[in-house]
Amino acid sequence: MIKINLFQAHPAYKFEYSIVDPHTGDQKSQSETRDGDVVKGSYSLVEPDGSVRTVEYSADDHNGFNAVVSNSHAPHGSPHAPQPHPAYLH
Repeated sequence: MIKINLFQAHPAYKFEYSIVDPHTGDQKSQSETRDGDVVKGSYSLVEPDGSVRTVEYSADDHNGFNAVVSNSHAPHGSPHAPQPHPAYLH
């Protein structure tokens, strides 16, 4: 008789990263954790107009995948906000 023991480890991890590139203005970050079948995380990025989009999410067997998206308004005079160009007269 052959006996096979199938052991499945409890999946768990945590990671995060961020990018800030002053040359291109690219700014983004993400973090995520997993504990068994439950995953939670968030990510954010700076949009071209200077506003920040943030997504917070979770996923599990009971509720499925859920995400909440929020946007902040660009601060007045944001370096990433489009700047008006002067009209040229001929």
